Amino acid sequence: MSKNLVIVESPAKAKTIEGYLGKDFTVKSSFGHVRDLPKDGLAVDVTNGFQPSYEISPDKKKLVSELKSLAKSAEEVWLATDDDREGEAISWHLKEALGLRDNTKRIVFREITKNAIQNAIKSPRTIDVDLVNAQQARRVLDRLVGYELSPVLWRKIKGGSAGLSAGRVQSVALRLVVEREREIDKHQSKSSFKVTSQFIVDGSKVLNAELPKNFATAAEARSFLEACLGATFSIKNLEVKPAKKSPAPPFTTSTLQQEASRKLGYAVDRTMRIAQNLYEAGKISYMRTDSTNLSQEAIEKAKTEIETEFGQNYVQTRQFKTKNESAQEAHEAIRPTNFNDRDAGADRDQKRLYELIWKRAIASQMADAQLERTTVTISIRFANGATTTITTHVDDSPFADTEQKAPARTFPSELVAQGEVIKFDGFLRVYLESKDDEDDEDAKGMLPPLRVGQTLDLGQMKATEKFSRPQPRYAEASLVKKLEEMGIGRPSTYAPTISTIINRGYVIKQDKPGQERKYLEYTLQKNQISETSGKETYGSEKAKLFPTNTGIVVNDFLVEYFPDIVDYKFTATVEKDFDEIADGRMNWQKMLEGFYGDFHKNIEEIQGSSVVSFKTGARELGIDPRTGKKVSARLGRYGAYAQIGESTDDEKPQYANLRDGQLIETITLQEALDLFALPREVGFFEDKPMTIGIGKFGPYVKHDDKYVSLTKEDDPYSIDENRAIELIQAKRAESVSEALGEFEGKLVTTGKGRFGPYVKYEDKYVSLPRNESLAGLTLERAIELIQAKRQAEANKYIKEFPENPAIKVVNGQYGPYLAVGKRNVKIPKDVDPATLTLEDCLALAGDDPAAAKAPAKKAAGTKAKTTETTAKKPAAKKTTTTAKKTPSKK
Repeated sequence: MSKNLVIVESPAKAKTIEGYLGKDFTVKSSFGHVRDLPKDGLAVDVTNGFQPSYEISPDKKKLVSELKSLAKSAEEVWLATDDDREGEAISWHLKEALGLRDNTKRIVFREITKNAIQNAIKSPRTIDVDLVNAQQARRVLDRLVGYELSPVLWRKIKGGSAGLSAGRVQSVALRLVVEREREIDKHQSKSSFKVTSQFIVDGSKVLNAELPKNFATAAEARSFLEACLGATFSIKNLEVKPAKKSPAPPFTTSTLQQEASRKLGYAVDRTMRIAQNLYEAGKISYMRTDSTNLSQEAIEKAKTEIETEFGQNYVQTRQFKTKNESAQEAHEAIRPTNFNDRDAGADRDQKRLYELIWKRAIASQMADAQLERTTVTISIRFANGATTTITTHVDDSPFADTEQKAPARTFPSELVAQGEVIKFDGFLRVYLESKDDEDDEDAKGMLPPLRVGQTLDLGQMKATEKFSRPQPRYAEASLVKKLEEMGIGRPSTYAPTISTIINRGYVIKQDKPGQERKYLEYTLQKNQISETSGKETYGSEKAKLFPTNTGIVVNDFLVEYFPDIVDYKFTATVEKDFDEIADGRMNWQKMLEGFYGDFHKNIEEIQGSSVVSFKTGARELGIDPRTGKKVSARLGRYGAYAQIGESTDDEKPQYANLRDGQLIETITLQEALDLFALPREVGFFEDKPMTIGIGKFGPYVKHDDKYVSLTKEDDPYSIDENRAIELIQAKRAESVSEALGEFEGKLVTTGKGRFGPYVKYEDKYVSLPRNESLAGLTLERAIELIQAKRQAEANKYIKEFPENPAIKVVNGQYGPYLAVGKRNVKIPKDVDPATLTLEDCLALAGDDPAAAKAPAKKAAGTKAKTTETTAKKPAAKKTTTTAKKTPSKK
């Protein structure tokens, strides 16, 4: 055994580090946390200083036992988990679970390189209890909120189930999504008219210009164009100014998630998984950070790479100051560990993300881009030499609800053209940061040669109708950005928070097709004005977050009865409290005590209140003109639905599920009534009616008392007679069970069962390949499938051992493997499965080869002894008990 045992939390990380340390070091992985609060129960002693009762995870007991044995035989144990609160907590739990001394060496590093690892070994420290307590406070607080608040949702929200949950950060994230959806719903789009013009310069070159402000009405826009009939245009002023663009700082966790979403289309959790792989492979620095700092060593390496690749004039080193005041955990931004390495990563995803990180980090130390911006003022001299006074309303904001001004003013007499020339590309040679909602209209190109006083020929002038837009829905990355701006959550919590609200069914990530609308356009060309009407698509969304009906009801319940939990400032304040604990300036138990008193009291009041009735999100929509009964939309156990009538009526109410994308709070009376159009008759087939309806298992077509399910692409409200007949005939072709003929004197039949279409022969079923159907199946093809099945079964076992029937060498679908009872054991690639002996198999399985010498009949006895030995293992519980008590002693 090596003198030194190093424990990390990831096997990939262990493999990389072991290559950097000598033979005196053994590196093992804990595979994440080895202890945690149990899944069931509160497991927090509220009356005894909020002491948590940790337990060793059931799937980690064997691992803990192995690590404990290795730790005992090692001269020195080094805890080398990640350098943040979570990593510190993992190290502390390892110390407690393995019974290590308090001064066990703790080493930290922000990158997995030989130099960083060796430097860490030279300067160990002990576990930082303040960081551990900050993590404990977060874990305990989140357990208190989830454990006490979630059951209230189950009881007080109609249709609630154990699937409903509330959490401190997830509930705030849900609130943001719900409130944005309501902003969008309330938005009233306002139109205005943007005037643009094209001038012909030197016979062929084009100069594009525009009015700085929009006209509020079509009448005003047309009047302006009429005033420009016969007008003359000339250059009034040319203003040339130098300008510069500076690079963005290197990535933090949040900005990496945002940019990977914009440039690569990666979801937040996908970005973090890929970044984790790159970090553990030693390719990038630690990926959970809220700092934009780079170490001096990293800056020097970047500088050298820039000089080599681009030249000295492209170097401009800088140190960025982190804007986030609470940036405590991180010491450095995300960057490559080796700037010379332009292409790193094990697969395409890793290579693309690494390239993004490399470019951003390199660009941050490159020279500013030097620009030249030209602004051209074009004077308009109207044909009558004067201007007309009118009242104009101008609104040049693309977003809604900016305050309107209504002064009496003259027509604008100046147009503006802008151009931009890059004189020195600087960092732009490598990288330019993207934006969430980029507007192509902002792009500025080069201008043709111009001079003051120059007269311009008008090619055409257009007044085009534009519409105000609401703020866009959140994408995953823009929600992360918003949470970070508000001080809610930390680098390690963003991805899990978004995953939680999606997995709980509170939010759905999806695309939304755009809608078509008309717009007006007036064109002045060759001294004539024409009016045209065009069409444009608006409101399309890609991979955006939409609240579900359940999410909206849960959010509204929390806002009404637990305002603190979803209060933005409160949640941000809690994060600052965690930072105070991590810095040793606040006691974690006192912090929890200050929160829990009022929270628990509120829980008890709401739970016992008869006033707080079931919340269904119910909304009355109006009266059904056919029955005169109330129509409403509400939430039930199986989702949102529309209802005609009341439960107190003599007749049973009618129900219809809301369609995808329909929300209780926005559905109209007519949309709800349309849902009751089912069941509906769509025509006749074989002199019998075909009826479309929706049942327990989804939409269907009913014909001759038989039901055929509609596909996902079929809309039950618009499906026609021809499509219904297609579905019925396809179902018949698939479900027909008939004899194809005989094979070896026995009948071959077909049918469709639970797992799809099949061929039946001698009480054996042979599934059809996915790309084949019963409709075109022949006897010859059926026989081929039967023989292939026989062949596969004959070749299933490469080797069997009569003296130990429980062990077989199997020819599996994905390659040979070893079956040892109910266990499957992988066979190394360099081993020929056909040459394996029983002793070889037992050795691969980790069993005693001596067992092979025992008679087959005694195999059962041997197995029983093994089981008995395993059953005596509860000694591990002593470890758990000790681990539970330790925190209370501290």
